[in-house]
Amino acid sequence: MSERQARPLAGKKIGIFGKGGCGKSTVSVLLARALRATGYEVVLLDADSTNIGLCAALGIARRPRSLIDCFGGMVFAGGSVTCPVDDPTPLLDAELESDQIPEEMLRLTVEGISFLEAGKIAGRGPGAGCDGPISKIARDLRVVNGADPPVMVADFKAGLEDSARGVITGLNWVLVVVDPTLAAVQVALQTKRTIAQIRAGALPATEHLDSPSLVELAHGLYRQAQIHGLACVLNRISDPQTEEILRQRLAKGGIDPIGTIPSDEAIARAWLRGSRLTAARPDRAAADVVRGLERLAARSTVSRTEVA
Repeated sequence: MSERQARPLAGKKIGIFGKGGCGKSTVSVLLARALRATGYEVVLLDADSTNIGLCAALGIARRPRSLIDCFGGMVFAGGSVTCPVDDPTPLLDAELESDQIPEEMLRLTVEGISFLEAGKIAGRGPGAGCDGPISKIARDLRVVNGADPPVMVADFKAGLEDSARGVITGLNWVLVVVDPTLAAVQVALQTKRTIAQIRAGALPATEHLDSPSLVELAHGLYRQAQIHGLACVLNRISDPQTEEILRQRLAKGGIDPIGTIPSDEAIARAWLRGSRLTAARPDRAAADVVRGLERLAARSTVSRTEVA
């Protein structure tokens, strides 16, 4: 086993969640860059079906072809990719070798981050407004490289809808972004409860499924989930008092944030201009988040070994 394979986040899939406007995409970019600077191979998946700014924030001039098109299009527009709630069947051929991804699907940043886009619902016409098939791609997609397994970071859309569709079952870690709002704290606490329920053996609602085989398949996905736990990062923090209030509220729900991203006007201007995010203090803070994730992942590995 190579040194990189032995690193705690190598080959892991991390989903970025949070309420609308909390800065998930910002944290996704900063985290991907920090992971790359630490020496990991990194794949960043844009799994937000509505936000179109992530490509520019990475400094990529031309968006890649969406994975939803490459996998056959969404069922609501006449394609073959179904919603995981209506049809939990795994996506075929969802494991991609990193060196075999078609050129039109992949963009590389100047740092060497591989960027993929699951798909957008804008422009797909009436009746194609449900983005469940995009959630299935985000749930099932894995990018592999036997010699140097990448960390996969998936930026999900705001709120709890994707977690309700079961995308958490396809993740190893969930990173919840909390900005200075009570709503953000509530999303973090609810996501923690959802993960705890899955790890405790809770099964999804299947009353709407007519086929016993689909019911068993949905149950199997939850039983086999590899989600290790939740981490939390504070974002847009302007002063120590605000940070302390958030930490106290989260602590009541058993959440101890692993990092704090400071408020930075350069980031806000970059999003307004549609330009590459560059901010020294947030980049340094993201390096601390990587170290926090590595500590959690290392403890999780030790715990599983002891149980075995």
